[in-house]
Amino acid sequence: MNAANQPAAPQRHPRGGLYFEDFVPGEVFRHRLTRTVTQMDNMLFSNMTLNPQPLHIDRQFCQDETEWGQPLMNSLFTLGLMIGISITDITTGTTIANLGMTNVKFPHPLFENDTIHCTTEIVAKRPSRSRPDAGIVDLHHRAFNQHDALVAECVRQVFIRMRPA
Repeated sequence: MNAANQPAAPQRHPRGGLYFEDFVPGEVFRHRLTRTVTQMDNMLFSNMTLNPQPLHIDRQFCQDETEWGQPLMNSLFTLGLMIGISITDITTGTTIANLGMTNVKFPHPLFENDTIHCTTEIVAKRPSRSRPDAGIVDLHHRAFNQHDALVAECVRQVFIRMRPA
């Protein structure tokens, strides 16, 4: 503890990530980065992933044939952006690998020109059984639009480095 009876800030990886020892179950990070998503994001991502779904790339189709009246952001783009926004705050340089993602949900649509902000809750952690220099951390990521509607969430298991001796 420091002079103000606050825990000392964790010693981060030189690139900014937290080590396994510094993750505290129940802690919630409100990420600093936000992002306005665009038509170009939607078109590029959908085309790069060979996804011709008109729900993402055809404005006229969306206006005439969907309940939304406008294109929806590609959900896999949304998932990747949500996780990407968290990286600089918590895992840059300390991630060994993603182990999986579960409970992926998109409860409210994300549209072009919406701005997202994200949080990450530390759900659980445990030392690795196979590597004494690493552990597994469960992270619950959530993304919200500019009106604070939840647009995406998932639980991600990540393999994280322990602090070097």
